[in-house]
Amino acid sequence: MQIILRALATGLFISYLPGLVIPFKKNTGAGFLGTLWGIPLVWCLPNDFLLYSICMLVFWVFAVWVCKKVQLKGDGGHDNPKIVIDEIAGYVTAMAFLPRTWPYFVAAFVLFRTFDTLKPWLVKTFDNMHNAFGVVFDDVTAGLMANIVIQIFVVFIVKG
Repeated sequence: MQIILRALATGLFISYLPGLVIPFKKNTGAGFLGTLWGIPLVWCLPNDFLLYSICMLVFWVFAVWVCKKVQLKGDGGHDNPKIVIDEIAGYVTAMAFLPRTWPYFVAAFVLFRTFDTLKPWLVKTFDNMHNAFGVVFDDVTAGLMANIVIQIFVVFIVKG
């Protein structure tokens, strides 16, 4: 069971790849690769507002549960960079209720990764929680911020 949980937490072990290429660097891009898993997941989620919302909420709970169960040894402290299910949850949030076209996929990806990396105030608040909820919800919050920026852009610039 632990190997299945570890596979889920690490994006089917994708987060181990950068460490094999650049073993001496702490931030190797595992979060970037983990976020990429969010693209096919969003593609598979229902387009319906209510169903997407339910799936997203269930995934958040599932991600917190997985993070709580998985204890990865080594570098990383409370938010081990090898755990990327939180990045997937954040990207699913960033793409919530947006059209599934490549400009939106890219905008959500770039903005989510930016907010996740810079950790503005609210993201940092969750990041400072040293538990599974904080591990997941700093990324969910970064995804929410990305989504809000895109929604505002669409309303005021695109639909203007």
